[in-house]
Amino acid sequence: MADPARVKPEVGLCEERPEQDERSGSGAAASEPAAGLTRPKEEGKARSEDAAAGEEEEEGSSSLHPPCAKKLKVEHDKKKEKRQKVDEDEIQKMQVLVSSFSEEQLNRYEMYRRSAFPKAAIKRLIQSITGSSVSQNVVIAMSGISKVFAGEIVEEALDVCEKWGDTPPLQPKHMREAVRRLKSREQIPNTKHKHILFH
Repeated sequence: MADPARVKPEVGLCEERPEQDERSGSGAAASEPAAGLTRPKEEGKARSEDAAAGEEEEEGSSSLHPPCAKKLKVEHDKKKEKRQKVDEDEIQKMQVLVSSFSEEQLNRYEMYRRSAFPKAAIKRLIQSITGSSVSQNVVIAMSGISKVFAGEIVEEALDVCEKWGDTPPLQPKHMREAVRRLKSREQIPNTKHKHILFH
C-alpha cells in the first residue's frame, strides 16, 4: 500500500494541475488559492521524507542506485589533494629561492610584495570609465594587473637606463623610452594609432 504522504504531493505537482483545470472547468479555479497555501508544506514534508528514504537506501543496498555522488566526492577530494600538493611544492620552491637572495634582493622583493595600488582609486577609475559599480573582486584583479603592467614598464626602463650608460634612479626619459619600446613591440595597445584596412 502506498504511503499517503507521498501520494499527496504528486497530485499537487505543477505538471498535473493544468490537466485537472481543463477537465473540471471553473470549479478547480475556485479551490486553487487554498491548494496553493498548503502545497509548500506538503512538498517540504515529501522532500524530507524522500531524503530520509534515500539515506536508508544508501545504507541498506547500494546496488539499487549508482553511487554517483560518492564518485564525485572522491574525485573532488583527489583534485583537492593534488592542488594542495602543488601549492606546497610552490611554497617550498619560493622558500628556497628567498633563502638564496642577497640582502639587496631581499629588500627589493619585500618592497615588491608590499607595494599595491590603492583599491579606492582603482575602483573610482573603473567606475568613471564603465559608468557602473563594480564588485570587490574586479577591483582586486585590476589592481593586480596594474601592478604587473607597472612592473613591466619599470623593467624595460631599467634596461633602457643600463643601455644608455646611465645609473639608477630612473628618470622620466627612461620611462618614456620604455613605453615607446613596448608600444613598438605591441605589448601596449596604441589607442591613437588607427589601423588602415585598405591602402
